[in-house]
Amino acid sequence: MTAKGKQILCIGLVCLDIINVVDTFPVEDTDTRCISQKWQRGGNASNSCTVLSLLGASCGFMGSLAPGRISDFITDDFRSRGVNISNIVCQRVGVNPCACCLVNITNGSRTVILSDMNLPNVTSEDFRKVDLSQYKWIHWEGRNASEQVAMIQQVVQYNANVSAEQRITISVEIEKTREELYQLFGHGDVVFVGKDVARHFGFNSASEAVKGFYSRVKPGAHLICAWAEEGADTMGPDGLFHSNAFPPKKLVDTLGAGDTFNAAVIFELHNGKSIQEALTFGCQIAGKKCGFQGYDGIV
Repeated sequence: MTAKGKQILCIGLVCLDIINVVDTFPVEDTDTRCISQKWQRGGNASNSCTVLSLLGASCGFMGSLAPGRISDFITDDFRSRGVNISNIVCQRVGVNPCACCLVNITNGSRTVILSDMNLPNVTSEDFRKVDLSQYKWIHWEGRNASEQVAMIQQVVQYNANVSAEQRITISVEIEKTREELYQLFGHGDVVFVGKDVARHFGFNSASEAVKGFYSRVKPGAHLICAWAEEGADTMGPDGLFHSNAFPPKKLVDTLGAGDTFNAAVIFELHNGKSIQEALTFGCQIAGKKCGFQGYDGIV
C-alpha cells in the first residue's frame, strides 16, 4: 500500500451523546421543554473520525465498547460514516459511557454531564494487534496516558524499521487537567493542548501557552493550542504561527468544535500542507461547524 492510500487512526473515547437543544439554559428545579432531542455518537476521537470522514479522509477508530443497544447504535453510525472499526475492543466488563448534553441555541454554549461507567480503555496489548502498515497517521486522545505512551513506543519502533515514506506521524491531545496526561507532551510529532489545561498552568492566551509548554515537547514537534473566538497558535521548529477565528454569523452548536479543529488540522498536515495552512483550515472548519447542529454541512 502506498503512503498516500493509508488511513488515519484515532484512538480514544466513543460514547453516546443524548443532545437536548434548548432556547435558554434551564433554571434548577424547573420543568422545561427542549426544542429538539437526538442521539449522537460522541467522544473526542470518535468525533474527529466523523469530521475526517466528511473531509474525505480514509480513517479508523480504536476504542472500547461494551455489548448492548448503545454499542449497536454506535457501530451502525460509524459504518454509516465509512469509519473503519476493525480495531474496536469489545470489553467484558463495564457499561458504555453516556453524555447528556444541553446545547443552548441562543448562544451556542454546550453543557455536558458525562456518565463514565468504568469501561476499560484500550491497552498497549490491544494495540499490538493493530496492523501498523495500514496507517500513515495515528492520533491519541489523552486518556490512560501510561498505556498510550507504551502504544506510541510501538509506533516509534515500527518507524525505526521502515522507510521515511512509510513512517507514521504521531499526534496527541491533552485536553483534561489530569497530571497523568502531561507525560504525553513529550511523545507527539503534533501535540494539541487544550485551553483548560493552558489556563490551569496560568497561561492567558494560545500564544502564551505554546511558548510556555514548548520545552515539554520533543525536538521538531509542533505544539498547537486553540482558543475559541481568539483563534489558534502553534509553535514548532519553524517558529510561531497564528490563525484568527472564523466565527459563524450566529453561534448555534459548539459541541465538538475542538474535535473538529483537531481533525481539520490533521487532515491538512496528512495531505502535505504547511502548518500555517493547517492551522487556518482548522479554525475555518471549526468555525463553520459552530454555525449548525451536528457535523453534516462542514463540507
